[in-house]
Amino acid sequence: MATLIVMMVPLLSFGQEDDQVLKARSGKFALTNAKIYTVTNGIIENGTLLISNGIIEAVGANVNIPADAEVIDCKGKEIYPGMIDSGTRVGLAEIGSIAEANDFREHGTLTPQMQALSAVNPNSVVIPVTRVSGITTVWTMPQGGVLPGTAAAINLFGYTPDQMSAGSKGIVMNFPSSPTGWRARRMNEEQKKKALERAFKTVNDAWDKAELYAELEDLSSYPEIEALVPVVKGEMSLFIEVNAANDILSALDWVKERGYKKVILTGVSEGWRVAEEIAKSGLPVIAGPVQAIPTRASDRYDVAYANPGVLQKAGVKVAIRTMDAENSRNLPYHAGFAASYGMGREEALKAITINAAEILGVSDQIGSIEVGKKANVFVSTGDPFETASKITDLFIDGYKIPMTSRQIRLYDEFLNRTPGVDKTKPVIDIKKK
Repeated sequence: MATLIVMMVPLLSFGQEDDQVLKARSGKFALTNAKIYTVTNGIIENGTLLISNGIIEAVGANVNIPADAEVIDCKGKEIYPGMIDSGTRVGLAEIGSIAEANDFREHGTLTPQMQALSAVNPNSVVIPVTRVSGITTVWTMPQGGVLPGTAAAINLFGYTPDQMSAGSKGIVMNFPSSPTGWRARRMNEEQKKKALERAFKTVNDAWDKAELYAELEDLSSYPEIEALVPVVKGEMSLFIEVNAANDILSALDWVKERGYKKVILTGVSEGWRVAEEIAKSGLPVIAGPVQAIPTRASDRYDVAYANPGVLQKAGVKVAIRTMDAENSRNLPYHAGFAASYGMGREEALKAITINAAEILGVSDQIGSIEVGKKANVFVSTGDPFETASKITDLFIDGYKIPMTSRQIRLYDEFLNRTPGVDKTKPVIDIKKK
């Protein structure tokens, strides 16, 4: 991807307490007296979670606490596996109005060899903002073009992209769709049909070449096609972005015709219209954003909220995404809307934990609280889908992460301003005006 230009600016001082940078720290931790939502093995009341060497060493109601463990009393609190946002631009987008601060879009229509992981900025301000909300892992993905690049799962802690990698990648494809919006209004039906045919030809030509090159040994002269070969061989997943109901049905036919084994549908905003057909295909879905408006003016206001639940009840494995950058932090509320509009709390929680991990191919490491998995967990004062709940403790790869971000530091700074109000000047009472 294009080189990200980093502008060096003086760091703001947020009071004397920030003279020393807060660091994540590793060690052995015992989280005691908590209500533990394992996701895969029920709820443990008054349980203990033991973290050691970056993994979950023990979990249960009767866990022996080693003498060298740091004990964190979680009485009255709840522990969950870290949430997973299955579609974001986190690490790839910083300031929307500055082109140099965004690295999720490459020039050209066929650039599947472009690696999102290589473009991730570990020092992004967005990362601490996202993780203090309990989101420990995201699927960060390129956009634009027919085959915009290779997405990657990253844990939101690390000094380099490789340290952040969760070990999973996938090819992103924007499925050909009929022209919409202002373009469609300027075209007649014949022009729309030809535009769609051209789009399909571009896609099919690329995959025809990939299937041919899969039988060859030397692909170094054709990196665009080389990137697609793992999908053809069933070694990597293909993530097909598709939203309109007719396009979804067309995508299902295309996948069946091609015979690719590892395919995930993403977006699927009108999935509720063809939920039974998606279920029959056996393909999993990453739905979202959930907090969105209907795709058609004639639809009910809540179809986007209900979409994940309709798909899940039809038998589709569903994960949820925000498809955002700085507001990926709102993932629990996207899931909360899905829960309230038919999906139910248990299934909504799975959609941002174990289901997401299984779809992204990292369920052996994260997605649930189980012995041997990575210690990606958070402690909350209550239901994380409720805005009143507060995340008090966060662990990624077993590291205890400081609960701070740029927004938190700014809030604290201006809440307790120093020197504060100048008492030598008259105070204007706006209530009397």
